Amino acid sequence: MWPNMPLDYVKLPKDKNGIHYGLFVDSELIAVLSLFIIPDQKTAQFRKFATLKNYQGKGYGSQLLNYVIGEAKNQKITKIWCNARIEKIAFYKKFGLQETKHTFVKNNMSYVIMEKPFLTQ
Repeated sequence: MWPNMPLDYVKLPKDKNGIHYGLFVDSELIAVLSLFIIPDQKTAQFRKFATLKNYQGKGYGSQLLNYVIGEAKNQKITKIWCNARIEKIAFYKKFGLQETKHTFVKNNMSYVIMEKPFLTQ
């Protein structure tokens, strides 16, 4: 998502607490996503979701997101959420995420928090 920025730009103080996923095609890392579980709330936020431009629109990001949603369910998470760029709302809705009333602007980009609750047993 930030190809012209140095790696330090995307690093977060709590990266060591995240679970970092990557999707490879022919030994090339083409998509990434990080999952941050908040155990005391039984929720998880996914961040840093990006796919190389040449591979976008081919279903790779969707495969990765579906996998991570499944992993969150396996961890007994009750809700997964993300900070979605406004222009990506329709993409996330395909995975059952819904917009909340919480919006913000960061680095001149507009975001909305989207979430997907999981049924607990």
